[in-house]
Amino acid sequence: MSVQVGQQAPDFSLKTNKMKDFKLSEYQGKQNVVLLFVPLAFTGG
Repeated sequence: MSVQVGQQAPDFSLKTNKMKDFKLSEYQGKQNVVLLFVPLAFTGG
């Protein structure tokens, strides 16, 4: 699945860096959310 610039992100869930659950839909309409993906960050690759 790909997302185009300006398109609404699909709902997803993941673990934060503090191992807490994060679900995008829980923030819908409450506040702005910035998604930052950093592939291979801190892996030495």
